[in-house]
Amino acid sequence: MFRKVLVANRGEIAVRVMRACEELNIGTVAVYSDADSDGGHVRYADEAYNVGPARAADSYLDHEAVIDAARRADADAIHPGYGFLAENAEFASKVEAADGITWIGPASDAMESLGEKTKARTIMNEADVPIVPGTTDPVTEPEEVKTFGEEHGYPIAIKAEGGGGGRGMKVVWDESEVEDQLESAQREGEAYFDNDSVYLERYLEQPRHIEVQIVADHHGNVRHLGERDCSLQRRHQKVIEEGPSAALSDELREKIGEAARRGVSAAEYTNAGTVEFLVEEEEREPGELLGPDANFYFLEVNTRIQVEHTVTEEITGIDIVKRQIRIAAGEELDFAQDDVEIDGHAMEFRINAENAANDFAPATGGTLETYDPPGGIGVRMDDALRQGDDLVTDYDSMIAKLVVWGEDRDECIERSLRALREYEIAGIPTIIPFHRLMLTDEEFVQSTHTTKYLDEEIDESRIEEAQAQWGGDVGDGGSGDDEETVEREFTVEVNGKRFEVELEEHGAPAIPAGDVDVGGGGAQPPQPAGGDSGGSELEGSGETVDAEMQGTILDVKVEVGDEVAAGDVLVVLEAMKMENDIVASKGGTVTEIAVEEDQSVDMGDVLVVLE
Repeated sequence: MFRKVLVANRGEIAVRVMRACEELNIGTVAVYSDADSDGGHVRYADEAYNVGPARAADSYLDHEAVIDAARRADADAIHPGYGFLAENAEFASKVEAADGITWIGPASDAMESLGEKTKARTIMNEADVPIVPGTTDPVTEPEEVKTFGEEHGYPIAIKAEGGGGGRGMKVVWDESEVEDQLESAQREGEAYFDNDSVYLERYLEQPRHIEVQIVADHHGNVRHLGERDCSLQRRHQKVIEEGPSAALSDELREKIGEAARRGVSAAEYTNAGTVEFLVEEEEREPGELLGPDANFYFLEVNTRIQVEHTVTEEITGIDIVKRQIRIAAGEELDFAQDDVEIDGHAMEFRINAENAANDFAPATGGTLETYDPPGGIGVRMDDALRQGDDLVTDYDSMIAKLVVWGEDRDECIERSLRALREYEIAGIPTIIPFHRLMLTDEEFVQSTHTTKYLDEEIDESRIEEAQAQWGGDVGDGGSGDDEETVEREFTVEVNGKRFEVELEEHGAPAIPAGDVDVGGGGAQPPQPAGGDSGGSELEGSGETVDAEMQGTILDVKVEVGDEVAAGDVLVVLEAMKMENDIVASKGGTVTEIAVEEDQSVDMGDVLVVLE
């Protein structure tokens, strides 16, 4: 077994992995960016190392910085969690090649085969796993999309090879949208996954999203741990996951589970992973299940632990993260497929720092003035936050996960409502009111919802009413008061390693916030948005178009001198894993452009000047 594991991630998933290590008597190492110096995962770990600035590309996604931290810590394994580098085959191969460090995950060649969607479709097709009609070779030209549309009809999904969670996917509803959507999908693929390769699929308009958890060892054993239903989504991002699915008959459940096992066996896959399927919904009476003849199609393989792995753990009693670690250490699975039993029902609620009544807009700041999570029988919290923490908005908006188990789905819903009522958060907005609404929503309770329900069918006014009724104190987005303190805690870095120092003073003036960097070149002054360039100096006095949220500029659509009309797209801004078109509110002439591609901006920064 390993001595010390570095967790190449942050937040709740990093703490989750560290807890599994603790139970196996394994030491833990955290990595953190400048934005996360006070993060919960840093507090929890035995050791912590700074790997760079807030921008993920310069810290959590920096291959060499993460591996160097593992060497400095003398860690003998790296666990990637999910997101960031978890599905990066290049990084996995570097870890595999590093002397004395083991990669806790699937082999890099299997990750590459199943991570690239066209290769995965080919493998699954050869293993007799049903696939959605689509291309098995990358598509580069608009004419290829149009030809596919002529053969299979519209709508068409254009998907990035390395995509997932809706990122890098664009839907083409008719031929007129082909050029713009192809360019957008390629751009997202390049920005998110360093791969602009895309492929095509027939877009299913009313599917359920069913995924099967698998674990596979290095001795040829492959097991599936049942399915999860992740059909409640917004813009392809899951918000509530549950297991087992309340829509599947046992016969259909068995067919999908065996298809998943067949596919990963053909790919010679090891460690944990999830095989995702789309199941076509049918007209059903309340209580009627989808039978064995229902159509289901392979969607993709997630070659990592999933956000919602907790659901499967609650209904099977199997600690999937500990299994990942044991498999990576060479141990053999000690249970047969028939030994896997599904007990009860579980749901996971993503607690996102978003205002559901404002189009799920992510919070731009704030302090957790109150943080009192629920407890009791059947209630599990996966989080890394504590009361008084400042909200970090540089990454994902998910701050915690509430997982609830019941003997059946009805009890699970009732217990979930109780737990959500107990959950007290003040200082930032969350989607807890939305979750409470959904647990009384007829479509969700009857389990007849599809992945399109939230985007196309639900009455938005109901979400607004729920937020008004249960939203509580969401704060003002600030960072707390300016009162003098008596006890002060400092973060000191010596050669990139983090230490905590506590100091008690009386009647002293406030000390500027920030880390003290010893031996690393001295404390650095705050940098303006846009990095070292400091942004552009604006000289004009026209109408400014400002950033509505913190993010990264993906594309600048205009040039100085262009005439634009109200509604024209000026800039494409990525924030919280989504592309956001920044449009002109009225017509005018572009006189200045203050940003460029790949530049980071804060809320309120000037993007474009119009006159």
